[in-house]
Amino acid sequence: MVRSVSLFSQLLKQIPRPLFAELVSRHKAERNAKGFTCWGQFVSMLFCQLARADSLREITNGLSCCLGKLTHLGLAKAPKRSSLSYANQRRPAAVFEDTFWALLSRFRQAGQLGCRKPAFRFKNKLMSLDATTISLCLSLFPWAEFRRKKGGVKAHVLLDHDDYMPRFIAITPAKTADVKVAQKLSFPKGSILAVDRGYVDYAMFGRWCDDGVFFVTRLKDNAVWYKVIEHKPPKSRDILADQTIVLTKKMDVCPHLLRRVVVWDHVGQREIVLLTNNRKLGASTIAAIYKDRWEIELFFKALKQNLKVKTFVGTSENAIRIQIWTALIALLLLKWLHHLSKANWSLSTLAAMLRMNLFTYRDLMDWLNDPFRTPPLVPQPVQLSFFQRHLGQAKPV
Repeated sequence: MVRSVSLFSQLLKQIPRPLFAELVSRHKAERNAKGFTCWGQFVSMLFCQLARADSLREITNGLSCCLGKLTHLGLAKAPKRSSLSYANQRRPAAVFEDTFWALLSRFRQAGQLGCRKPAFRFKNKLMSLDATTISLCLSLFPWAEFRRKKGGVKAHVLLDHDDYMPRFIAITPAKTADVKVAQKLSFPKGSILAVDRGYVDYAMFGRWCDDGVFFVTRLKDNAVWYKVIEHKPPKSRDILADQTIVLTKKMDVCPHLLRRVVVWDHVGQREIVLLTNNRKLGASTIAAIYKDRWEIELFFKALKQNLKVKTFVGTSENAIRIQIWTALIALLLLKWLHHLSKANWSLSTLAAMLRMNLFTYRDLMDWLNDPFRTPPLVPQPVQLSFFQRHLGQAKPV
């Protein structure tokens, strides 16, 4: 059947309006507001992400020229550029941050984001931690000074491999070192954390060992270590060495027995030396854990390629944060649609197709399962003349 609301409106129904109103009230985001609500701001910025609008003008014009009225989106009319710009500059970005976490929690509780790959048999919580830099023009964003002629902000993400969505996100100046954020985090006992060499801090590794947290990372080339036990590597695998070691020059901060696993990388034709404190899992499983760390790189790639986090419609720090958090909300909705779809699309193809059908009036699930089917045509009602009481009799005046 033909829906009376657009695909965009059906997506917005996933955000409970009472919950959003509660967050707005909690942060007092509409204090002294004159007509333009936070919901209107949220709809406009989510349209910016899903439609990939490049400016405030494109957002307002795109909403103004859509088919039909905007009441199905919860808007009385399209916002003005000045109103949207002022709201992005002044209203707290925490409203959109809390909206993301609340929506993510709802999807996780309903099991609507997929599941972890079946390659791992262990039940430990597997996570990866990494950061990505979002470059900014220093002349337009002087508050985001990074290098001499370059500005930027950094998004630090702790990715949960159960559904490949974040457990923690922090947006900081680009100058902030990755390991500084990791040092402030705590993790559940028994969890496994995959990180790259940018997070190598032996004092932090020592604390993780004391807390029962496992890690898998790359061993630095200049690390000084002593072999305690040489383990026999598995046959017919790419494991070249499996050793129990101690870090001789870091015994004061990390006195624990660690494990050194050497893996052969067929793609890069090189050896990869891994360091971990997990001495129970097989060497091939340790290598697979570090390989699965690539999922966080795919998360950053999906965010930057499919949504608007490279160019911004505002120049203030608050506007940047609002646009990044609405991009994360849009990515969450795309992830949900990708999980439900039976069309076997990639996430980037789904984002592109949705962009061209935001104001298509079809049932969302029907569109996901059969996107190229032409919607059924509704026959136009024929209005008979008042004088046509019987066929072939009195003609209309």
